[in-house]
Amino acid sequence: QVHLVESGGGLVQPGGSLRLSCAVSGSAISGNTMAWYRQAPGKQRELVAFIASGETTNYANSVKGRFTIYRDNAKNTLYLQMNSLKPEDTAVYYCTRGLGIYWGQGTQVTVSS
Repeated sequence: QVHLVESGGGLVQPGGSLRLSCAVSGSAISGNTMAWYRQAPGKQRELVAFIASGETTNYANSVKGRFTIYRDNAKNTLYLQMNSLKPEDTAVYYCTRGLGIYWGQGTQVTVSS
């Protein structure tokens, strides 16, 4: 059974940084597309970034240049480095294996002064 556990969320001031982690068990992340989604209150869930099996990355326009998705295959862990955070980045962030096939429980990110 595939199990994903996100961590690293929290409260940060605008302009700050956070790094989210997603520890995966039951499946190797290497060779699989892995993604980060987020859902803000009252809004639809959106795809933030994904990294394909060939290590190609893709980002939502709203986070391009500020967020970086990467993985450590040896640790079987996916990461999302978030810099220059804005209040509109406030959301619950989820990692997935594939584009929304297996989901973690989410981690809250709040950007506020």
